[in-house]
Amino acid sequence: MRVLLVANTLPPHDLSGVGEQVVQLAAGLAARGHDVRILGRGPDGARGPKALFPLSIVPACRRALRRFRPDVVQVHESDGALAALWVRATRRRGRPRLVALLQVSYVEERRAVRPLVHAGRTLGRPGTVETRFRRFKAPLQILLGRWSAALADLVLAPSAATAAELERDYGVAGVRVLANVTGGLEVAPLPVAEAAGDYLLFVGRLRIRKGVEVLLEALARLAAAGPVPPLLLAGEGEHRSALERRARELGLGDRQVRFLGRASAGQVRFLLEHARALVVPSTYEGMPLVVLEAMAAGLPVIASRVSGIPEVVVDGETGWLVPCEDPRALAGALEEALADVRTARARGEAGRRRVEERFRPAHAAARWEELVGLEREGSGAR
Repeated sequence: MRVLLVANTLPPHDLSGVGEQVVQLAAGLAARGHDVRILGRGPDGARGPKALFPLSIVPACRRALRRFRPDVVQVHESDGALAALWVRATRRRGRPRLVALLQVSYVEERRAVRPLVHAGRTLGRPGTVETRFRRFKAPLQILLGRWSAALADLVLAPSAATAAELERDYGVAGVRVLANVTGGLEVAPLPVAEAAGDYLLFVGRLRIRKGVEVLLEALARLAAAGPVPPLLLAGEGEHRSALERRARELGLGDRQVRFLGRASAGQVRFLLEHARALVVPSTYEGMPLVVLEAMAAGLPVIASRVSGIPEVVVDGETGWLVPCEDPRALAGALEEALADVRTARARGEAGRRRVEERFRPAHAAARWEELVGLEREGSGAR
């Protein structure tokens, strides 16, 4: 089967979970004998800046349809809406089949741009960039996302939680689950100088919905009672200056909180292999790839019980799950993980086994074939 995957963000130039999953799925499908092409930005793809991708991908998609003649075209995220429209307008006899894989509901993403509050106390507020996203960009992304879902023969989501959100927010029925996976790319660990000794690790874009203020509050609680390993924050984003300011307000110095900035895939791999635990204090997610990467490295995960995270992290087995926006609960989980090294290691190893059993590219490719096959036979998948 010839499969064309269309995506705006692709590694190694873009550090994006969406692009990573495109490559992981492509690796799994290719290993099963499919002819897979990825269409993104570049000489053979969309021209111009990332922001214009929804428009600039259409001519590239038209050329790819003519030359490659795919059996299936899969668009990713809202940016593929106009490409999906072109496929639907020009195809004949239902070919190529059109699939949309949507990692999040932008309705929920927009709602997540809000103050973080616990027990009536504000822990953090979105900045100007995020406020502009909420007011201007998010409504456009919601519109494009709804178009993608409405045009597709089959709509996929990375978790059951996200599937339910898409059905509710985008007005589409029968969204099916294709879980994110890891392991399809060979990435050599790249040493990070700041990662000497024990440390806790956060990886992700620094934005309000990642809940980093909650993590800083939890760390300050532990530090008030005694020494704790430093927290390393790998990632960049519009919220960084606010987080640096909040760390200082909490009395957390450079030895306790280190902002590493943007990290490459190799650096993230190294950080995961040497950390005590990965901490994911988000208020909203789809299915975060870094959770799978941490589990694959045998690292226990301490995360909020939100979105698709509980479908990957099993509380008490592969890590710790806590209520979001609750510094006290997060501090308790961190304290337990740091105090009981044997339990933490056991949960990390259980996570490694869970990834091997369920979240590898071969699993995604087999599931994708099953879903596309169900759709072809008209057996209930959208």
